Amino acid sequence: MIVVHHLNNSRSQRILWALEELGLDYQVKRYEREPSMQAPASLRAVHPLGKSPVITDGDKTLAESGAILEYLAETYGDGKLKPAAGTPEHLRYRYFLHYAEGSLMPLLFMKLVFGRLPSRVPFLMRPVAKAISAGADKALLNPQLGTHFMFLEGELQKSEWFAGAAFSAADIQMSFPLEASAARSPLFKQLPKLSAFVQRIQARPAYKRALEKGGPYELIK
Repeated sequence: MIVVHHLNNSRSQRILWALEELGLDYQVKRYEREPSMQAPASLRAVHPLGKSPVITDGDKTLAESGAILEYLAETYGDGKLKPAAGTPEHLRYRYFLHYAEGSLMPLLFMKLVFGRLPSRVPFLMRPVAKAISAGADKALLNPQLGTHFMFLEGELQKSEWFAGAAFSAADIQMSFPLEASAARSPLFKQLPKLSAFVQRIQARPAYKRALEKGGPYELIK
């Protein structure tokens, strides 16, 4: 039996969604964030890094969203969630499985950190912190994110899903950064293909079932 070690408001929501898409039986072991928004120490008993998502499947323990999604598609997919090997679609599938966390999420995480900076320093230092935050947004983060959003908008001009005509685990992997962007970025709302993608994934029955299993889901701000 697959066990999902599920941290609230986290990337592990994607794993529940993938399992629902595959129609697999699984158990959810829930963990709640500390007041600091960090994962609880109890997750370290499952994996040394103490992060989520983590799954156990028999004697196997797997961490990292992309690795888990690949494992589920290869082990249990029976042709679902993964294009055929050797096809152009499979190459795109593999690219977006890595791109989501390797290229897009670091920028979004930096934007989150700089956005929080003014409220985390002593009162007298806040004007300086606000200036640093605004400078990082203007000079680095917003231009870079704009470039990425335009790239992704162009990719979705080519096909309905990121790996091609068929829905795949690449779309599940891309959901977390794009939902976060849709909630926070004014530019994102001006890009019809990306906006439609978010609406399309949120309308999928398996996505809705995963939310019921995982509990209330709010992206951390």
